[in-house]
Amino acid sequence: MSLVFSKTIKTITALSPFLRSGFAVASDVSPLSRVLSLPAPHNQWTRHEIRELYHSPLMDLLHSAQIQHRRFHSPLEVQLCTLLSIKTGGCTEDCSYCSQSQKHAATTGMKATPLMPVDEVITAAKEAHLHGSTRFCLGSAWREMKGRKSALRRIGSMVKAVNDLGMESCVTLGMVEKEQLEYLKSQGLTAYNHNIDTSREHYPKVITSRTYDDRLNTIRNVQQSGIKACTGGILGLGETEDDHVGFLHTLATLDQHPESLPINRLVPIKGTPLENIEASKKLELDSVLRTIATARLIMPESIIRLSAGRYTMKEHEQFLCFMGGVNAIFTGKKMLTTMCTGWEEDKEMLAKWGMKPMKSFRETESKGLDETVLK
Repeated sequence: MSLVFSKTIKTITALSPFLRSGFAVASDVSPLSRVLSLPAPHNQWTRHEIRELYHSPLMDLLHSAQIQHRRFHSPLEVQLCTLLSIKTGGCTEDCSYCSQSQKHAATTGMKATPLMPVDEVITAAKEAHLHGSTRFCLGSAWREMKGRKSALRRIGSMVKAVNDLGMESCVTLGMVEKEQLEYLKSQGLTAYNHNIDTSREHYPKVITSRTYDDRLNTIRNVQQSGIKACTGGILGLGETEDDHVGFLHTLATLDQHPESLPINRLVPIKGTPLENIEASKKLELDSVLRTIATARLIMPESIIRLSAGRYTMKEHEQFLCFMGGVNAIFTGKKMLTTMCTGWEEDKEMLAKWGMKPMKSFRETESKGLDETVLK
């Protein structure tokens, strides 16, 4: 009797997210089949459950992620996003991967620049729009927005101008308070980016000037303001696969899943503490694919963005990322301070695969997508 009881407890534990969602399934069904049986997204995942999915056979994991993708999105649509650095360098943070930190300026040679004029930003946004980008993102190398009233007003003007072009707008300005978010929302801001970067456990090895909870509090402020949260991380910071699981667990258990989930692949920059990280611990493609595919399974409504470092990936590697659930890329001239694949090259690549740019402000609906795709 005790053996039977023990097995029953183990079965209930393994099925916990599915039981919590009110959708019980047979205990002999694989973790991938169980997650595909869930009727709707939820945010009560455990690390054990995510770890099971992450370590599934890679072929099965990618196949399941593609099924999930087709339930919630059109697999043929990819959003083109462009990122502009509107204020480069001089940041007081000590992020080990970033050339814009004041702490690394002596070795990176990065010089701080003032905030760009509004008209120059509008010109860059018009160029991106002309090339097919439907989300325009503005990045500024600041720790926080506290005390930056004049800069906030100028950025508000930039946001409004981007919206007037019919594009989605996104900004990343560091830590931000509710009052500042209310102003940006009044100017029509679509999304606010604030990455968690990695797992809670690995985070202190990468950044010490801002806590993990600081980042989560900023994301909470964004979501409570009604602005969409864009939050993801960087792979290749010397973390383990269990850190990938922890990173995904943090995002998947937020009160609301991120609207956008950028996955960056570290580009080691000369002069930063992580410039030689690939020599000691190279990030393998299968880890990138497992992270993307697992994210697609547990956060099915999120737009997963293949972001910085994509230019280092071969075309077939990018194709596998799309198969795993990616449905947005950054394209244009530059990714803040690193290289970026150009618009024409990206559009040619997508056309080769039968894919097309996603329209702006598209409302993703899960109903009927399978039927539409199969026609």
